[in-house]
Amino acid sequence: MSEGSKVVGVDVGGTFTDLFLFDATGKRFRTAKVPSNRGDEAVGFLKGLRELGAVAELASVVHGTTVGTNALLERKGAKVGLITTSGFRDVLEMRRRDRRRTWGLWGDFVPVVDRDMRLEVEERTLADGTIRHPVDTGAVRDAARELLSAGAEALAIVFINAYANSANERAALAAAVEVWPNDFVACSSGILPEIREFERTSTAALNAYLQPVVGSYIGKLDDALKGDGFTGRFHIVQSNGGVMSTESARRLPVRTALSGPAAGVIAAAAIAREAGFPDVVTGDLGGTSFDVSLVVGGQTALAAQTTIDFGLVIRTPMIEITTIGAGGGSIARVDAGGLLQVGPESAGSRPGPVCYGQGNTRPTLTDANVVLGRINAERPIGGGLKRLDVAAAKAAILEHVGVPLGLDAMAAAEAILRVANGHMAKAIRLVSIERGHDPGRFAAVPFGGGGALHAGALLRDVGLKAALVPRFPGINSALGCVIADIRHDQVRTVNLSLEGIDAASLDTLMVSEAGEVRAVVETAGLPVDRIDMLFELDMHYAGQTHTVAVPLPLEIAGRSTGVTEASIRAAFETAYRASFSRLLHGVPARIVNLRTAAIGRRPRFDLSALAPEPGATLEGARRGTRPVWFGGAWHETTILSRLDLPVGAMIHGPAILEQPDATTVVDPGLVARVDRLGNVIIEASA
Repeated sequence: MSEGSKVVGVDVGGTFTDLFLFDATGKRFRTAKVPSNRGDEAVGFLKGLRELGAVAELASVVHGTTVGTNALLERKGAKVGLITTSGFRDVLEMRRRDRRRTWGLWGDFVPVVDRDMRLEVEERTLADGTIRHPVDTGAVRDAARELLSAGAEALAIVFINAYANSANERAALAAAVEVWPNDFVACSSGILPEIREFERTSTAALNAYLQPVVGSYIGKLDDALKGDGFTGRFHIVQSNGGVMSTESARRLPVRTALSGPAAGVIAAAAIAREAGFPDVVTGDLGGTSFDVSLVVGGQTALAAQTTIDFGLVIRTPMIEITTIGAGGGSIARVDAGGLLQVGPESAGSRPGPVCYGQGNTRPTLTDANVVLGRINAERPIGGGLKRLDVAAAKAAILEHVGVPLGLDAMAAAEAILRVANGHMAKAIRLVSIERGHDPGRFAAVPFGGGGALHAGALLRDVGLKAALVPRFPGINSALGCVIADIRHDQVRTVNLSLEGIDAASLDTLMVSEAGEVRAVVETAGLPVDRIDMLFELDMHYAGQTHTVAVPLPLEIAGRSTGVTEASIRAAFETAYRASFSRLLHGVPARIVNLRTAAIGRRPRFDLSALAPEPGATLEGARRGTRPVWFGGAWHETTILSRLDLPVGAMIHGPAILEQPDATTVVDPGLVARVDRLGNVIIEASA
């Protein structure tokens, strides 16, 4: 990275706000970790920036946020009004006729737009784009006024087949803007011009649901930054792992739904590639959740669609991340059937684990790690507390877990760990074994405040070949904000048969789409070395419902991509065979959607800047020993200062590696080594 300026990545989590500053001029960096302020995240955001120095000296701030995610999960978005085609009022509620519980005829689902806030107007666009019935703009204005009087804060306009021709939607949008008092109004063709009515309606409605929340949050941060003299550029990490401007984030907040976790995956993938591990499973263990993602051949996996919660479907490219409620603040309890459960309920940052001494009386995963000696009670991470209350944590574990299960406090604490580890192992199997990957050829990259505490258990329980703990695991997502490229994705439904396709017309469309996405990247305001274009088709055989993603290895030369029917067919057959191990000979193929992405490659971040100091020694990193509980007994365990370890250091377990942002546990029977970048590689002893 050669920007010659100070760039800060900020990741606001449920418990801590993490920051990573890189000064490219002197290749210097600083980190900070401060408690998050739930409800007013700008407080922790600014506090962390000030710890790093003068805010006015910063050239760029890149932010990974969970505000959108939390608003969706907690159903705390805006009150939304929806105007749609007559007869399609209930698309949001019908969904795909799925059920919250697969087996059984009961369950509940409440859409984010109440039925009385979904109004119909007369209009009709056919699937081929023909306008059969122009929209009644007067009726649109009347509907918008009615929704406003009912308390709507944001408006979504979704018409049937608008992906084929957006004229009626655009006319309705222009009419609605005349009476709508704010900027929180959009039509579906401006958000997702793609076939499938439910997915398009859901994405547009959720975008409206988030606009006031995310817009207000970004505005508050903007004001706070300017109040501290910041004159640089402020950007947001998208769910696809790319960066976008705050203007784009306000317009398309639905693309920030997995912003924070995505930044962590980007950093983990970059670190693993540089360390020689192209195939990894990333595991981000924060205060409330454990987020897992698969990286194959050094590349993150993107999904075209994500379900945030039951019925909340977002159709926009996102890094594939599986989330479970198994964070450090996850509460342990014994259920009515006498089974020990850990999560998904979390104590969060306030009141936090029992050992924080902030009023919580129910034990958490962090409390178990403290009682077992794995976390140093005298030097808690984050800087918010001077020490942790081990006695209170032990008493809570005994009361809520030990007594109901007939266990002493130590056995109960270890049981909490085993259950939580089991949940994490299950999540890793879900993204590896159940997708046809052998976990034995993958390394784990645990990060977040608590990920490295459980590295050994994940190796043992899943059968991974190694664990790679980044130099700053607790700040990894903030580092990802600094590393992430600029990216903009766009999709267009084309509905073409491959046989006899007019390749020249498709080529013209591809060049046009490429120009649009490229323009967004060029105006984002961050320096880039180059802009790469990606083209992908959603295709299937005639008669099939679902599609396969078909990457096209094409580049624009002059005013053409050089696409041909033969090149598309070869790419489709390669992708289809990879997914299903066979082809359907004699069945015609169809192209459903064209996907185009522009990626602005930011100047490369040199990870060697994180490497240990040349004069570091293993002896200089030793901090004595302390008893730590492993496998039902106390073990005298070596304590080391992680950041003082030299390159090439070999550490045999049991050992604890401590640093300000995280703790790494090397279990008995494992050995850790420090690579040239300062990463800790944990493997089974020979």
